[in-house]
Amino acid sequence: MSDGLSIRAGRLLATPGHGGGQGASAIRIMGGRIAAIEAADPAALSPPEADALLMPALANAHDHGRGLRTLAFGAADAPLEEWLPALARQPRIDPYACAALAFARMAESGICAANHCHNTQDGTQLLAEAEAVSRAARDVGIRIAFALPFQDRNPNVYGKLDPLLASLPAEDRPAVVARANALRGLETNMALIEAIGALEHETFMLQYGPVAPQWASHETLAAIAAASQETGRRVHMHMLETERQRQWADAHYPGGLVPFLDSIGLLSPRLTVAHAVWLRPDECALLAERGVTVSINLSSNMRLRSGRPPLHDIRAAGLRFGIGLDGMSFDDDEDMLRELRLVWHFHARDADPMAAGELFDAAMRSGRHTIVGDDGGGTIAIGAPADLIAIDFAAMSADCVHDDIDPVAILLGRMKAAHLQRLVVAGRDIVIDGRCVSIDAEALERELTAAGRAAFAAQRADDGRIARMQQAVRGYYDAGCHRSGGD
Repeated sequence: MSDGLSIRAGRLLATPGHGGGQGASAIRIMGGRIAAIEAADPAALSPPEADALLMPALANAHDHGRGLRTLAFGAADAPLEEWLPALARQPRIDPYACAALAFARMAESGICAANHCHNTQDGTQLLAEAEAVSRAARDVGIRIAFALPFQDRNPNVYGKLDPLLASLPAEDRPAVVARANALRGLETNMALIEAIGALEHETFMLQYGPVAPQWASHETLAAIAAASQETGRRVHMHMLETERQRQWADAHYPGGLVPFLDSIGLLSPRLTVAHAVWLRPDECALLAERGVTVSINLSSNMRLRSGRPPLHDIRAAGLRFGIGLDGMSFDDDEDMLRELRLVWHFHARDADPMAAGELFDAAMRSGRHTIVGDDGGGTIAIGAPADLIAIDFAAMSADCVHDDIDPVAILLGRMKAAHLQRLVVAGRDIVIDGRCVSIDAEALERELTAAGRAAFAAQRADDGRIARMQQAVRGYYDAGCHRSGGD
């Protein structure tokens, strides 16, 4: 943190999409917060300062911190349920390096805060992996909410296991059964919450993470609802990501999945639900009434064939939403600025298209709320946390032939991570000249790639077994086995 730090730029958008912004400005930071916002003399600015546009930093409302991207180890994009078995190809790698590299990449696209839904490499080592993620969050310097995964049912398919086993050769069945029997129980996970809570610090916060309704038992969901109400700790959960999950929910909760979650007290302003592609209007209304936030993840939903987030229904209900990358950005590059443009243009033909201010509020304020709560951030104002980005606006508008440029129109048409000059989080420089300076991300990427290649070669997964599992999973759902009763 740099007390007395002053940041100057040729343009300032304190709340993008709301008002016209300001010209040359200087922001003074004290104690990690904005102490003053003043007009600056344009003639006194350096060329990079004159080229820059300042605005609030972004929040990634849903991610998995994938330092080693899924395509890198051969998990090709496919429908979610058939894609999941391919994650068995992932080589065991250093959890610190994996998290730190993912966070650094996020920082280089202007992200100051992220929800990290942790995927364990070794379920027996979750505490050690959480400690590694805590260190990575401190070292990189962006704000991380760590969702501890609670999964105690349906690890292979949504429903009874027998039909799946019957479609697999005998030699493949023991591993499937072993996976079903290896899930951590509620008592173990609650003890881990206590242990990992001791690792919290300014940039690492712990959340309950029931992975999804089809993967967490009623007992677990109810216990988390009660614990969240008692402690105030937030909850982060996938929900209704795919059509198959929608079908499972309708078969298993004839009174409605969302009303069931409400009946056990899980729906509250502390809850974030990720994806929600298959929400219905009445469900959006109930979630909005309870103050829940949705993270929409457009790139991931396209890549995993999940569908289109119902943003029109979400907005019509007044349901708060943020925007997440899910570790599956469209170009596999963690570019949050491009993701905002994709969301903007993809929904431009909705019956009631959103205003630019709604988009930026989702990315800067609502998503942030799901990570740190209401801390006054997501805007550039006196007293607000000093989390902001500088964008090379001159590079984006170099070909403009008129002077009355609308900066928001240029941002929505062109912004991408390559335009990021600087990221400041709590008054600390995290990115300068487009590169993370809190850690050596380039060296870490080389090391992680080399380690991944060595581990992949040493522990190569059985591609034939994965392909057979994918085929069996596809047949399970095609036969409608997920619509029958029981787990």
